[in-house]
Amino acid sequence: MANTAPATKPPSGVLDRALLVLACFTDAHPRLHLRELAALSGLDKATLLRILGTFIAHGYLRREADGRYAPGPAPLRLGALYAATHDVTARLMPVLQAVMERTGESAAFYQRDGDDRLCLCRVNAPRSLRHQVEPGERLPLSAGGAAAHVLLAGTGSPTPLAETLQHQGWLSTAGERDPGLASIAIPVRENDGTFLGALVVSGPISRQTEEGFAEARAIAAPLLREQGFLS
Repeated sequence: MANTAPATKPPSGVLDRALLVLACFTDAHPRLHLRELAALSGLDKATLLRILGTFIAHGYLRREADGRYAPGPAPLRLGALYAATHDVTARLMPVLQAVMERTGESAAFYQRDGDDRLCLCRVNAPRSLRHQVEPGERLPLSAGGAAAHVLLAGTGSPTPLAETLQHQGWLSTAGERDPGLASIAIPVRENDGTFLGALVVSGPISRQTEEGFAEARAIAAPLLREQGFLS
C-alpha cells in the first residue's frame, strides 16, 4: 500500500489538480486505489473521480479489475517524442547505465528549473537498499545535496561550495539533504562550454567513501567525453 501521509493543500486550478493526480504514480507505487489517491493528493473523491474519468477516456490512466488505477498507454507517445527531440537525454542514458553498472549505485542527471532541480533521466541500482528518484521529479535546491550546489554554481548562483567545486571539478556531500544519503555530483557541459546540469551518483551513506567518490568521478568523466560532453 502507498504511503498516504497527508498531502499539502491541493492547488485550485483544474489543470494543476489533474497534473497532481498523475504525479501520485511512481515506480514504487504504479497502482493506486481511489482512497490512496485521495490521501496523496489531498483532493476529495468526487473531484478525483472526474479527473480520473477524463484521463481514462484519453488513455493516460486505466482502471484495473481490482479497482486500482494505473498509468495508461498515452504517456508512451509523449515519452518517445521527448526522447527523440532531446538529444542530451539520448546521449546521457548510456553514460548513466555504464556508471551504475561500474559503481553499483544509482546514477542520474539533473537540470536546474527555477528554484528546483529536475531529474531528467536516471538509472537505478539493482539493490534493495538504494537511493531512488523518478525522472521528472523535482527537489528544491534549498534542500542541498551535491547536485544542488553544482547546479547553483553552474547557473551563476552563490553556493558555499563554489571554491571546492572550482578546485577539484566535482562535489560530494554526505547527509546534507537526507541524513542517510551521500552523493557525488559532476558538472556536465557541452563542448562549447555551455552548462547543462549535474551527473549524480548517489546511495546510502553507509556504502560511500571519499575513495569511492573519486572513483565514480574517474569512471564518469571519460564516458561523458565519449558522448561529446565536457566535465
